[in-house]
Amino acid sequence: MWIAVLIVLAILAAFASASFKIVGQAEVMVIERLGRFHRVARSGLNILIPWFERPRSIDVRYFEVAVGGQKKITAGSTTRIDLREQVLNFPSQPVITKDNVTIDIDAVLYYRVADPQKATYAVQNLPYALETLTRTTLRNIVGEMELDATLASRDAINTRMREVIEEAAIGWGVDLTRVELQAIEPPRDIKQSMELQMRAERERRAAVTNAEATKRAAILESEGVREAQVRRAEGEKDAAILRAQGQATARLAMAEAEAQALSRIASALPEGEAAMYLLGVKYLEALPKITEGSGTTIFLPAEATGVMGAIGAMRELLARGGASSARGAAPAPRATTSSAPTQPPPQLGAGGARPDGDADDGPDGTPVADL
Repeated sequence: MWIAVLIVLAILAAFASASFKIVGQAEVMVIERLGRFHRVARSGLNILIPWFERPRSIDVRYFEVAVGGQKKITAGSTTRIDLREQVLNFPSQPVITKDNVTIDIDAVLYYRVADPQKATYAVQNLPYALETLTRTTLRNIVGEMELDATLASRDAINTRMREVIEEAAIGWGVDLTRVELQAIEPPRDIKQSMELQMRAERERRAAVTNAEATKRAAILESEGVREAQVRRAEGEKDAAILRAQGQATARLAMAEAEAQALSRIASALPEGEAAMYLLGVKYLEALPKITEGSGTTIFLPAEATGVMGAIGAMRELLARGGASSARGAAPAPRATTSSAPTQPPPQLGAGGARPDGDADDGPDGTPVADL
């Protein structure tokens, strides 16, 4: 009796498990009736007819990383199709470039199932198909490029791969979102050569930068020196102009003052006597300069008596003109003219005395000045 009840309960449980299916959010199930596609079960509670309807399973792949860092791919099957964006990652593969360099490229693929019916019936193993298509497309694209272009053209490679893979993935009910190259690993010797080349290029750039900086500094320094010289020349020019203008103004002022002085002298003296007065003044001003220096001996020729007479005449003129400066002056010496033949005057000795002891007149009556 109890055995029969247990059997009935087991049959009911199996019937309920086969009849009632709960599908989660962003998941679907492909339902077949008698081996043919019937419908797509969406999220929520779905009731199936036992032994007549059943969900169709599809192949899936899971990419895992082991504890030691090794990449591991686990294959399996499931009746629930995930509609979210999925990542298809597979181990790196060797690819030969146009210049015969073998490099390892690690690519990753992002896709989303847009049509569950096509993803189930249009392709036998969707993850493997996508992986194989990615590998072949990557080899074809990189095989047409050299190593330097491959390393510098990741975006171009991603774009071309997406265009090629998306064209085939549309028929599989898959919406391809992105294709990315995670890593490009050239061989070790190529990598060392690239590092040496990069170091040499950086040193060259540093040398060029230093040379340009030195050149720029020299140019700036020369421009500064030139500008300083120009400004110094302009300052000297302006100073010379101002100095010349000042000298001209001073000379004009001195000339005006001298003209006024001459006018006053001419007005104070009788007519025609101003020239004689000025000549005497100039002679007196020149005498101290003539007698400068130690042990100076001066010979006064006969013509000097005319100058002495001019000085005496100046005294008389000043006395007649009532000049106050002439009242306390000593009488001017008289100059005598000798009718004897002209001969060199005797040389004065130390202290202005002649060798014969007479310090007043020469042998021919010519006066000798003792300075």
